[in-house]
Amino acid sequence: MVAARRQFEGRMPLSAMPRLGGSLADTDGECRFALEFGHDALQVPYVELSIDAGLPLVCQRSLERFVFPVKTVQRLGLIRDEAGEAALPPGYEALLVPEDGLLRPAELVEDELVLALPVVPVAPGSEPVEQTWSAGEEELQAASPFAALAALKKK
Repeated sequence: MVAARRQFEGRMPLSAMPRLGGSLADTDGECRFALEFGHDALQVPYVELSIDAGLPLVCQRSLERFVFPVKTVQRLGLIRDEAGEAALPPGYEALLVPEDGLLRPAELVEDELVLALPVVPVAPGSEPVEQTWSAGEEELQAASPFAALAALKKK
């Protein structure tokens, strides 16, 4: 595919991605992707992966569902062993090609979407909750390391 400079485009339902599905609010929707194989000027074999998707997440401020847009282009340098990673030019991520030489596009797409997930999903435009919580007298006494000493002093 690299020598022939092959290109592929496709769509994949979010429900077909089990590792991603656990982080989503639901699996409604799909993702569009494109793969382009080739060699760069330094003759480094690569696959360029373009993804366009909307991931349904739960906002950690409002606890409501929102769609997180993902548009990414990633160039993956194809390597046969881990030593080949050092030879990749800047801007390339290493992709270790399996011994059988077969790349699985669905796995590549799912990997990139998992990496694109925010650590803490927050819907754009959501307001932070401004709330102060005060502890009750009983909680303050229980939290004080000297509460037991104070009780002994009273006796």
